[in-house]
Amino acid sequence: MNPLRALNDLGQSVWLDNLRRTDIKSGFLKKLIDEDGLKGLTSNPTIFQRSVESSKDYQDLFDQYGGPQGLQTLDVYTKLVVRDIQDAADLFRGVFNATDGRDGYVSLEVSPLSAFSTEDTLTEARALWKAVDRPNLMIKVPATTEGIPAIRALLSEGMNINITLLFAQETYRQVAEAYVDGLELFAKSGGDVRRVASVASFFVSRIDTLVDGMIEKKLEAGVTDDQKALLNEVSGKVAIANAKLAYKIYQEIFATPRWKRLVEQGARTQRVLWASTSAKNPKFRDVIYVEELIGPDTVNTMPPATVDAFRDHGKPRISLTEDVPAAEATMKELAKAGISMKEVTDELVRDGVKSFSESFDKLISSIGEKIGRPVPAKVNGQTLELPKALADAVESSLQDWQEAGKVKRLWAKDAALWTKEDEPQWMGWLESATWSGDALAPLKAFAEEVKKEGFTHALLLGMGGSSLCPEVLKLTFGKKDGFPELFVLDSTDPDQVKTVEGKVDLKKTLFLVASKSGSTLEPSIFQQYFFERTEQAVGKGLAGRQFVAITDPGSKLEGVAKALKFRRIFAGVPGIGGRYSALSNFGRVPAAVMGLDLEAFAVRTQAMVAACGPASSARDNPGVVLGTVMGVAGKMGRDKVTLVASPGIGDLGAWLEQLIAESTGKNGKGLIPIDREPLANPASYGTDRLFAYLRLSQSPDAAQDAAVNALSKAGHPVVRISVEDPLSLGQEFFRWEIATAVAGSLLGINPFNQPDVEASKVATRKLTDAFESSGRLPAQNPVLEDGMLAFFTDAKNAESLVASQKKGAAPLLAAHFARLKANDYFGLLAYIEMNPAHAQLLERIRCQVRDARKVATCAQFGPRFLHSTGQAYKGGPDSGVFLQVTHQPENDLPVPGQKYTFGVVQAAQAQGDFEVLIERKRRALRVHLSGNLEAALKTLEDSIRKALN
Repeated sequence: MNPLRALNDLGQSVWLDNLRRTDIKSGFLKKLIDEDGLKGLTSNPTIFQRSVESSKDYQDLFDQYGGPQGLQTLDVYTKLVVRDIQDAADLFRGVFNATDGRDGYVSLEVSPLSAFSTEDTLTEARALWKAVDRPNLMIKVPATTEGIPAIRALLSEGMNINITLLFAQETYRQVAEAYVDGLELFAKSGGDVRRVASVASFFVSRIDTLVDGMIEKKLEAGVTDDQKALLNEVSGKVAIANAKLAYKIYQEIFATPRWKRLVEQGARTQRVLWASTSAKNPKFRDVIYVEELIGPDTVNTMPPATVDAFRDHGKPRISLTEDVPAAEATMKELAKAGISMKEVTDELVRDGVKSFSESFDKLISSIGEKIGRPVPAKVNGQTLELPKALADAVESSLQDWQEAGKVKRLWAKDAALWTKEDEPQWMGWLESATWSGDALAPLKAFAEEVKKEGFTHALLLGMGGSSLCPEVLKLTFGKKDGFPELFVLDSTDPDQVKTVEGKVDLKKTLFLVASKSGSTLEPSIFQQYFFERTEQAVGKGLAGRQFVAITDPGSKLEGVAKALKFRRIFAGVPGIGGRYSALSNFGRVPAAVMGLDLEAFAVRTQAMVAACGPASSARDNPGVVLGTVMGVAGKMGRDKVTLVASPGIGDLGAWLEQLIAESTGKNGKGLIPIDREPLANPASYGTDRLFAYLRLSQSPDAAQDAAVNALSKAGHPVVRISVEDPLSLGQEFFRWEIATAVAGSLLGINPFNQPDVEASKVATRKLTDAFESSGRLPAQNPVLEDGMLAFFTDAKNAESLVASQKKGAAPLLAAHFARLKANDYFGLLAYIEMNPAHAQLLERIRCQVRDARKVATCAQFGPRFLHSTGQAYKGGPDSGVFLQVTHQPENDLPVPGQKYTFGVVQAAQAQGDFEVLIERKRRALRVHLSGNLEAALKTLEDSIRKALN
């Protein structure tokens, strides 16, 4: 007997997870229905993408609707999928009739771009339902937080729904309850529940793939014997155990009195459908996810290869209810082994939507190419929630920009918009944002070259504008298969240099030395150090092939690169300042090396460039509107731009910090960016805040949503930006560059220079030169020593703190914090290694200060902030109260060819930074930590807590 037909006898329907027009036209699909007892079919964006790209089945539609006068790309897509779904549904209509509507369904998925919007899902589902117009259609809706309300509403309207991307048992419970809710509402409105069908698609093999990968990493990292036994015990068992427990929930929900009342009206259960049933692990039997998940009233949707395999050697039996206690034990053991099933399932939902979104993008792009009408990318949305006085002032300013033609003047680089100085010389970033195919070709070729060469790591050596964009890309996109993993070094702290060195294989690392001027101190000494270390690893004269320079033509670095025979030199654009260089080679080259899809990134970015272009009106220009809000708010006293970003794009704030602070903080004016300050209740904030919420649509954070909603409700101004997905980050680079230039115009400053950063560099250079001559840095006398803590400041600051100097660390710190007034901000500037433990400590301290003094707080690691927010701290408004933290590293590192070490450079940078703060008459105090760093930091934290209490 055909094993596939035997499944039907055991109560399980076989559906096909594939749809090709060729199979419809050739009769192959009809053959599967007749011979194998196939009872349904599912489709998704990946299936359609493959079908369109691998066949000529749709040429008739492309010919009919293509060309300059034809339909828009999305309309052609709709024609294409509706025709295929209608034809497939007609083939299954006999099954539908024979089973009285229990089977014979064909599923069509709403666009994954709507997965995180309830309203978009409802709109598209209704349109597809109407367009296909077949009773045996099922609309597929992902089981996201936003999808579940849409599922309930669509069922209440009498639609058949396939809930997809289910992984978590708890989410399945919500989905099943949404089905019951929806049927009750439909019945209440007079609907016939007998004609509504639904399946809950539980994805299976992807769970094992992810969990087993996590197990492998834990075993490689080293675990105890007990943990090893636990991990080995659950390996390969989690997906099936999870599915069995989901089926148990199904049995419970559809046995309740509430459900039985619907059964009396003719309702049918929402069957569990097993999806992703091909075995990804070659160690598993290729039909394991069919054989082990057979049970009454279920569906298994199989890809063609699994259909063939089960027909050939499948062994049907009722397996779904076997040994459920063992499944429960497996899930408990997984938790004991330190693997969170919630984290696993959350990640799988995000990855599933992302994968389908990428396929959908490729599908639409492919259709656009075939009909000669490339589809424009969607622009990330932006909404304003402003108090009336601020809203009115913003409207007035936008009116001025519109009437004076200032958008066109910005693109024409009119210096009169700012200070009539050298602004036009630094606006090459407007052109660099337009990535053409010609510009991408050499980068893509280089990426393939690096990939073929077998580099496992890439290490970018830079500071500020040369390092912050690559860091955003690294932390957002992670490692891409087949490409080197990117790391970024932008600190002279010896511990951090060694930590980064320990993460890479020197023999297989490509070093990207990034410096616009080519003479910046930090990239120079990074290059000297790693070039020597690489030569020691691979041999004299061989290291150059592992080094790449990104620098302006004619720079000192270009000369060094040629002399040392670097593999490649990529030119910067002299007319682009570092912080505006994200969309130039300083961002493009690292993006290419790490394997980012440059074309997709470029297409998304161009949508924002066009939206912000010279032809747009001021009110419709996303960058101009944002910049107007920032500039007007700053002039009205709301000069603390508080950045809130979804975890998936959280590091974008570090890049924005530099752009905003270094561009606007000068001449006693400016905006102070506040990044990574945990959200608090609205009463914790003064009237000096403007909140910008960058929300990642694919994976929003519910707690952030609630906190931002509370801020808006309390009257704080909020700008909400909806980032479609990580590939849309280029849009934000450009939006905020335009916005910062506009804000600079409203503040009356030059947003393209950084005079106080240069002052700090000069001070540092003097100190390192002095060390080269004398072998030491100038001595300083503390105003107080208290155990592991020694405090330093100048005579004027000491005067303000004199009453507390003899009483110990806590009283001195209390006096320093007492200088914080309304609308001031606190800057914690720590010259220590940047790592998670230290970041958490700085966060705790800044939150204590914020809550005690009701002021904005910044927490920065030195020396990297010197090339970023340091400009605003020294040149911006005199509203900062600073605590600098320094420490003598226990294990220093030499700088090849120099007397000074990395530790000496870091100390010189801290001293130079403090000197310039004092020159600018800032309220500043330095605390130097001696002895064990962690112990000294704990002592400092305790002293600060006492001071604030």
